[in-house]
Amino acid sequence: MDVSLPVWILTGVVIVGLIVFDFFAHVRTPHEPTFRESAWWSAVYIALAVVFGIGVGIAAGWDLGTEYFAGYVTEKSLSVDNLFVFLIIMTRFAVPRAYQQKVLLVGVAIALVLRTVFILVGAAAIEQWSWVFYVFGAYLVYTGWSLARDHATEPDENAGNGLLVRWVRRALPTTDQYHGDRLSVRVDGRRVLTPMLLVMVAIGSTDILFALDSIPAIYGLTEEPYIVFTANAFALLGLRQLYFLIGGLLERLVYLSQGLAVILGFIGIKLVLHALHTNEVAFINGGEHVEWAPEIPIWLSLTVILGTLAVATVASLVKTRRDDKTPVLTD
Repeated sequence: MDVSLPVWILTGVVIVGLIVFDFFAHVRTPHEPTFRESAWWSAVYIALAVVFGIGVGIAAGWDLGTEYFAGYVTEKSLSVDNLFVFLIIMTRFAVPRAYQQKVLLVGVAIALVLRTVFILVGAAAIEQWSWVFYVFGAYLVYTGWSLARDHATEPDENAGNGLLVRWVRRALPTTDQYHGDRLSVRVDGRRVLTPMLLVMVAIGSTDILFALDSIPAIYGLTEEPYIVFTANAFALLGLRQLYFLIGGLLERLVYLSQGLAVILGFIGIKLVLHALHTNEVAFINGGEHVEWAPEIPIWLSLTVILGTLAVATVASLVKTRRDDKTPVLTD
């Protein structure tokens, strides 16, 4: 896929423009969005992503268009799972609901910057070393296994208290009191940081860990950096609205992590098979391609991703509904 520099620049300007529009139209004046507002704008951002994918299919061919949609659905699904962690961080910092929009939008902006760096690094690594697919594939299989195994435990209540946040607390003066949505204030003549800045640091630094999963995952579906970037960007856009829209449903999606574990494991296996099919590593099959290793077509990948998400969602809703009807026994 040959994407010219003007197209890259135009795409970046549009993405930044949407974030700026989101800030001035919805976030600048603190308020808790209504369900109707969240639903409407979530639908708008999803529609934009779909229209863009159709445009890719028409302009560059439907093989690339399908790769975009597979990547978008995967990144959007991983973003929904990340909302669990965002919810924990918001609760930990006791962020007032009216100010959570600003935190999330800044988190989206930080995530876009960090993921762009990871995308460029990943593209350069793939271009130089074909064995990177082995590393990506093994990492995704391990991540999927860990996600399926560890989700049986309670969520990490220490989320949002990472090394960077602890360093900021120690190195810079902070206050535990919110002062509207301001990031810093003067207290007794001294400039101090508010919890608003700390929670933004927490969400931004947490996204580094999320990128370690999401970028290898989408490179397992497409090797086109432009598709990787746009699928990530459109998956992140609208995440703020989605947070408020499905906030009450997050606790009901009890099997979402298991579904994502299956998806990550599948993509990991796909990457390993691709690496074997194009093998150039000397100690594997003498550096020759492994003929029996199949290439999994993108349509099959998209089918597995959508099917797994559908099963996980239905199973989650059935379980939570059944649990709601089960009487609680008391002594």
